[in-house]
Amino acid sequence: MKWAFAVFAMVSLSECLVQFSLEKGKSAREVLEEQNAWETYRQKYPYKPTAKFNGLSAVGSESMTNDAGLSYYGVISIGTPPQSFKVIFDTGSSNLWVPSIYCTSAACNKHAKFNPGKSRTYRKDGKPLHIDYGTGSMTGFLGYDTVTVAGLAVTNQIFGLSQTEAPFMKYMQTDGILGLAYPSLSASSATPVFDNMVKEGLVEQDLFSVYLSSNNQGGSVVTFGGVDTNHYSGSITWIPLSHELYWQITVDSITVNGQVVACYGGCQAIVDTGTSLVVGPQSDIDSISVWMGAFSLNGDYIVNCNDVGQLPDVIFNINGQQFPLPASAYVSESQNYGCLTGFSAEGGNLWILGDVFLRQYYSIYNRDQNVVGLAKAR
Repeated sequence: MKWAFAVFAMVSLSECLVQFSLEKGKSAREVLEEQNAWETYRQKYPYKPTAKFNGLSAVGSESMTNDAGLSYYGVISIGTPPQSFKVIFDTGSSNLWVPSIYCTSAACNKHAKFNPGKSRTYRKDGKPLHIDYGTGSMTGFLGYDTVTVAGLAVTNQIFGLSQTEAPFMKYMQTDGILGLAYPSLSASSATPVFDNMVKEGLVEQDLFSVYLSSNNQGGSVVTFGGVDTNHYSGSITWIPLSHELYWQITVDSITVNGQVVACYGGCQAIVDTGTSLVVGPQSDIDSISVWMGAFSLNGDYIVNCNDVGQLPDVIFNINGQQFPLPASAYVSESQNYGCLTGFSAEGGNLWILGDVFLRQYYSIYNRDQNVVGLAKAR
């Protein structure tokens, strides 16, 4: 599911980093399955993971939770005095937005709402905002206020106040989104939070890094301004961006048992903490599924749980290096569907390397050099 987000680790004060720790919670899908409502929602609101793609420093930590099966979020505050919100840290979008008191959607009524009248530092902009995500869209308008992330106060930060939100969002524990992609992707030309962190000298380096814990473990962290060596082993592979809009890279091929099974001749992929699964073109995902012995059911790819131990690694060949994805990483057990693979198909040619991939690899997003770094997570 889209809303699968990431981040993570502890570092010294001298490194001038900002970080968050995360832990696991019940997913929106699990809630709907318990209510026997999952199939109704997935048919009425089909999942479209590629929709969104059309000086002074300090250190702070916040506890975070895993939502929607694979999404990661933490607590930020907006305004003076501060109003708190749970947001997903999303490298696949660029806007910050939260619900507002002007929103009457069922999703908003289930979440915290920002009240401009209670903040003495709020300044209205009024420009309209519309953003599409895999699980629906939001509409609203823009305003300015102080946004505090783990103790870093970003002044005069532009952000969205939602007026409508997709029905599916009411099942999610998170209130809003904090986008970490490039400014050129931002709806209504709103400057992203990280860009203002850099502009205001709040981080030492123009980069941030992400660690996602596996299974039910806590400890996931987003680190603004640096890299935490405690969360990876071996060397970092630096991959130049092929497009400076998303964090988009070139994948050379995808192999199984030494055979190229997808991404023939190379393909484009977005490294996205905001997408739960690995998403690819229909023909490629079907090809990979054949090697797994998986079958498709209502968009899910299902394998026999007894066969998981014998399933092959799916290897992503990127910039001359191999990045294996073992079955233990790409298979999960569902309450109603047995064992699901972490692969999803959608039309188009772009791949999305979401949380299923990123839990295996510590990721670094370097805006100064326009590269993504990947290293084996630990």
